[in-house]
Amino acid sequence: MAAARDLKAMETVDADVDAVELAKRHLVQPWPFAGSVGAEARALIGEGEGIYITDASGKRLIDGPAGMWCINVGHRREELAKVMYDQAMALSYNTPWYTMNAPSAELAMRIAGHAPGDLSHVFFTTGGSSAVETALRFMQFYNNVRGRPEKKQILSRGGAYHGSTYLSASLNGRPRDRDWMDGADELVVKLSSPDPFRRPQGMSIEAFADFLVDQFRDTVARVGADRIGAFVGEPVQASGGVIVPPDGYLKRIREICRENGILFVSDEVVTGFGRLGHVFASGEMFGIDPDMITFAKGVTSGYFPLGGVIISERILQELRRSNHPDALFGHGLTYTSHPIGCAVALKNLDILEESVLAHTREVAPYFQAQLKTLEELPLVGEVRGMGLMGCVECVADRESKDPLKLDKDVGKRIDAHCHELGLLVRPLINMCVMSPPLIISREQIDDMVAILREGISRTMDDLRKEGVWRG
Repeated sequence: MAAARDLKAMETVDADVDAVELAKRHLVQPWPFAGSVGAEARALIGEGEGIYITDASGKRLIDGPAGMWCINVGHRREELAKVMYDQAMALSYNTPWYTMNAPSAELAMRIAGHAPGDLSHVFFTTGGSSAVETALRFMQFYNNVRGRPEKKQILSRGGAYHGSTYLSASLNGRPRDRDWMDGADELVVKLSSPDPFRRPQGMSIEAFADFLVDQFRDTVARVGADRIGAFVGEPVQASGGVIVPPDGYLKRIREICRENGILFVSDEVVTGFGRLGHVFASGEMFGIDPDMITFAKGVTSGYFPLGGVIISERILQELRRSNHPDALFGHGLTYTSHPIGCAVALKNLDILEESVLAHTREVAPYFQAQLKTLEELPLVGEVRGMGLMGCVECVADRESKDPLKLDKDVGKRIDAHCHELGLLVRPLINMCVMSPPLIISREQIDDMVAILREGISRTMDDLRKEGVWRG
């Protein structure tokens, strides 16, 4: 045993053992396949600056996914690094169980100032999954205190992605997320994805919106409003392929929730903090005032793990007026309200408010228009998006919209070509998702789209040569 420990210690300091080999020996990657779990290395990134990252070979790449939807103000912002240092030197940590820190209180106030409706109180978490988990557990607590222990069912949708903790992952609506994983299936009812591209053939978008709303209303009637605690939905389904719902759909769902005492939880882990040009998209872009909003990612632009839930003042007042003042919301995290994370988020919010939000609103129409030109390519079924979120969906043919006749790794093929050409893409089976840092310029958008066009063109050539696709 001692010899094994000595060998492990030597590996960490042996200059001949590079990060790739160390990863294969010791690092378990997220979302691994059983055949390679614990023995896998992925593309090694060395550094970043602005909208660019540099891989292990020294190749400079446009960071198309902005990390994971999160590097909103760009890489290597010295002011954010300085805030981390300054806060760590002042107070690196305090227990949230019986103490608090000033950055968290100020950040809660500023976030509440941007939230729609009466959302005025913030519970901080470590990321998006724990934010959604917190919202769900708070819904359960709320209904228990109010004497409605049976009101716990959760409505979610196909195509949804809400996290990787047990409860949050139970809401996910992508089949591959759950093929081999367990979940709290008895608590979740799945509805159709609000994906206009996949609506029934011959159905108008307006009729599709009516179908979705009728399905929601019918589900509430079938399951029972007295059993449904919450609806959880992303304003734009991000990892589901940047699904922008039909106009007015979310407002109509919000009204049904209000009429039936169902908490509306808007999952803005991706859309929040500038991705659609505003700190929150729920009110500004979709005209809704949820009961809770979950956020993470862009709140610190990925410089520090932080997330949270904004909660309606009405809900908190109802709890304070209840007959159970001693009821305990037994939920918290070691790093809840972390002082460094909150300090970074405050400076990040300064940067967003000073110029980045306005810049995003200014360049977003150009970004969407330039991406839309890729529909000229026969492999592309649809280009869709909103703000600085975009998706290119590839199909075997535009009539059937069938992605299954293609190589299932067509997204990875495109990403590989784009990597060679200077762009990192987020591949999702037959889709390529783009969500660049919000500081991207028009010229950089041109570069990104030109590379993506060439990457798709090279993939079309590959598929033709292999006889996989004839387009």
